[in-house]
Parts: sequence; structure tokens; C-alpha cells
Amino acid sequence: MDQPKLDRLLRLMKMLTGNVSYSVLELSDRLEITPRSVYRYIDTFREAGFVIKKRGNIFRIDKSSPYFKDISSLIHFTEEEAYILKSAIESIDENNLIKQNLKKKLYTVYDYKILAETIVKGKNAKNVNSLIEAIENERQVVLQNYNSAHSHGTTNRLVEPFAFTTNYIQLWAYEPASQMNKLFKISRIGLVKINDETWQQGNKHKAGYIDAFRISSHQQIPVKLKLKMRAAQLLIEE
Repeated sequence: MDQPKLDRLLRLMKMLTGNVSYSVLELSDRLEITPRSVYRYIDTFREAGFVIKKRGNIFRIDKSSPYFKDISSLIHFTEEEAYILKSAIESIDENNLIKQNLKKKLYTVYDYKILAETIVKGKNAKNVNSLIEAIENERQVVLQNYNSAHSHGTTNRLVEPFAFTTNYIQLWAYEPASQMNKLFKISRIGLVKINDETWQQGNKHKAGYIDAFRISSHQQIPVKLKLKMRAAQLLIEE
């Protein structure tokens, strides 16, 4: 078997066993092959002894398949394990390149929505899921009735969302009106409306830095504090 075909088969196996469901057209688009080839690859899995389940136009490799337990024990995490891994990764300093690489690897296997559902509850859950969908499809959104602490009122904000802070508390988004990347608190959003318009300034999307006091900025200023032992200990504890 040639290397490109083997690579596509392995990628297809990952997509058919991950937490995200794809249609045949979506699979063919991501693998850059024809839908006919997708069906042919799925038949290859069947011939190899894997149990293939079909729901509408969605195919999955069933977990009862021979060999699946051996494979899944190596590549599969439960939702709780994935959440703990995400929390641990988020605790790493934002400037650490390893953190970014780990996040990319985790999110290629585990859908943002799976992780979000373990964290976000109540009225914010719907808005977070809409924002996740917009980020995945690179769409602009309107944050309707956003309650701004600066303007002391509610306004509709057209933004291009691209990242969340830890535990989906805040959203990083580029605001075309101000031409700035800003943080928006999820709890202050009335409703998220996804537009048909795609990102227009994707090359300008850049998350800032958030310090231990939850203050954000796009530049870092080194600070040295000279404290007595008790004050230093209180600062660390609090």
C-alpha cells in the first residue's frame, strides 16, 4: 500500500472513532478524496473485520469491533479524562509553545462541544455551543444585548470569535468596528447570532495575555515586587 493511501486510511480511522461525527461529504472534503473513495475505504475496514455502523449518511466504527479495544486503549480518553487533560494544559503559561501544540492535538481528537458540555451549564451553554460552531466554521457573529461594563448598557457587537479562555469564561474575538482583539465575558452575552459572513480579518486574530489577577493585555510588562514574608505568602495563597 502506498504511503498517501495509508495516511488517508489512518486519518479516516481517527475520524470514524473520534467524538465528532462526519458525513461522507465532510469526510471526502477533509481527506481531499471523492465520496466514492470514502465508501471504498470504509469497505476496506469492513473486510479487515471492523464493525461499521451507519446512521443516515454518518458512518462509525463500532467499539465492539475486533482489535478496537486494543487500539482505543491507546488513543481514546473518556470525556472526564479529556476535560482533566484540558484543565492541566490550560494551567501552562500562555507563552509556552508546548501548550499550543498540546491543545491542537487534543482538539483534533476531541470536539470543543464535548469538552464544553462538561463545564458550561445553564443559559451560557447555548451561547458557548453557538460560538464553538462559529469558530469551527470561521463565521462572524453578533453578540446580541451584550452587557458592557464600560458603556454601562447593552449593545449588539459584531465580532469574529476565535478562542476561549479557561473554562469558557471569556471569549477572544476580533471586533471590526474598533479593529481590536477583545475579551468578552460569556455571562454578559444575551444571545449569539451566527452570520453567513465569514471571517474578514483572520490574519489579525491574536489572543492577549491574562495575568494572575485576570487582567488582560496585548503586551507584557515585567514587574518585580519586594515583599515581606507574610505579604508574599498571602499573595501566593490568594
